[in-house]
Parts: sequence; structure tokens; C-alpha cells
Amino acid sequence: MTGLKRPPCSDQSLARNDPMYGTGSAGHAWAMFEIPGAWGHSAFLNSETIIDAKLGRAIARRAEAAGMRVTAIRRPGRRSLQPRWRWFLARSDEGAEALHCGEVSNPEEYLDIALDGSDGRPSTAPLVAVCAHGKHDQCCAVRGRAATAAIAAEYPEITWECSHLGGDRFAATMLILPEGLCYGRVDSTDGAGLVRMYLDGRLDNRFLRGRTSLPHAVQAAQYFVRAASGEDRIDALSPLDVQRAEHQIRVLLAGDSGPVEVVLVEEMSEPLLSMCHASVPGRVRTFALVDINPQPERKQ
Repeated sequence: MTGLKRPPCSDQSLARNDPMYGTGSAGHAWAMFEIPGAWGHSAFLNSETIIDAKLGRAIARRAEAAGMRVTAIRRPGRRSLQPRWRWFLARSDEGAEALHCGEVSNPEEYLDIALDGSDGRPSTAPLVAVCAHGKHDQCCAVRGRAATAAIAAEYPEITWECSHLGGDRFAATMLILPEGLCYGRVDSTDGAGLVRMYLDGRLDNRFLRGRTSLPHAVQAAQYFVRAASGEDRIDALSPLDVQRAEHQIRVLLAGDSGPVEVVLVEEMSEPLLSMCHASVPGRVRTFALVDINPQPERKQ
């Protein structure tokens, strides 16, 4: 009804208990550029007090033309009076993960960076980016900034706020590079604990939306096997094959004792509002488990 304020999209998602698995944002490669200060609806196009729209568009289009996902980053907390212009370039494909970083003296120099990362140096630490893009969605402002602050209290050097990642209804959303682990609802758990697990080579299946370099069906298949077995190693359950047959999807994953076949069906949800500013409900894709063969043994 008009005139009534509806709950934020993340609150609605929690009330519906929307499944997060199989929803990791797509991206084999990521370009993260520091844009300090306040962001508009688009961090690259609507933040002219920091960077003019023409330059922002050129920076984003150059990276996108190279097949990269482009995101703005900034340090959480009080803004520095002296802006810095740091960048990270990541490749997230399994077995070929890489993260390079560097710094330039002004944002115009972002246009000159070699997009293979060779102008920077390999990063020995991950990049943890939490969406806090409030002008894009209010849930990211409220939940994202709280989650970033909590994580940065323990890991200040690797934690950043970032612009829109997708999946606003799962705020606070988090991306860990170079592996491209995409998490949701990190404000409802120990966000720093998720980072601790990552540094130990493990993940928390309950909050993982998926690995961004993998097809959504593979993300879902890995979720179901992990839920059944307790497997939490990041590098476990690599995809071997994906086949669509009739109305089913068969995903073959590498298991310790041999291949594991996961049979899924693709479904569409009831119409929902996936963002706070959405005005027309839409259906979203979900995956349901049909079978796992062989059934994995539960890890002790």
C-alpha cells in the first residue's frame, strides 16, 4: 500500500529464509580501485567531488573490456585528509589464483596500470571487501558498515569497504580475494571469524554464497556436499563436469575417495523484491537437491 514504509530487503530476506547458496556474484577477475570519500549511486559515475564521471567511466570501461569486475574500495572509519589511490587486481580461477597490488599518485593513473598486475607486486595477504555502498542500498549502509568495522578491528590492514557486489538482500555481503569467496549475512555472525577460517584454508558453508569463478549450479552442488559431509576446506570439491539433462543438472565434483555426482533441479522463487529500491517483484533462480551419489560420510 502506498504511504507505508516496507522493511529493508535484507530483513525481508531473513524472514523468508532465502537460501544464499548458489548466489555468489560472477567474476573470474576483479579490479579494485581506491576511491576515498562518499560515493553516489555509482561509485565511479556519481562521486564527482572525488573523481569526475568521465574519468570514472573510462576507468571502469577499460577494466570491464578486459573481462574484469570493477569495484571501488575505501578504508573504513574516518577519512584521511590526504587521499591515497591504491589498487588490487585479482584472478580467482581455481589453481590460478593471484592478487597484485600497487598505488598511484592520482586517479588518472588508474588508466595506465597493466591489467595483468605486472605494474604492482604480488600481495602476500588477502583482500577482504565488505559492501558498504549506502547510496546503492540502505542495507549495505547499515549492515555493511557495522560488519566492516567489526572485521577491521581484528584485521585492519586487509579490510576495506567496497561498492556494490550484488545480492543486497543478503547484506552484509563480503568478498575475499583472490579466491573470490562470496559471503552473505556476515553481520549476523563473527565476521572476523570467517577471515580467521579463510587464513586457515577453511570456509563457513552456512554463510558462503559461492565462489565467484564457478557457475551457480556448481556453487550450489558444493554447498549440498559440504552440508552433508562437513567438508570445509576451500580447495576441496573442485568441479569436474557439468551436464544438463532433461530438467536436471548433474554436477561432478572431485572427492577424496573419487568423483561425487550431485543432481540438482533449477527452480524459480515466488516474486520478491531483491533490493530496497526495487519497485517490481521478480522471481530469482534457486537450486534444489535431488541426489548425491555416493552419499558422503560425515567428517568427525
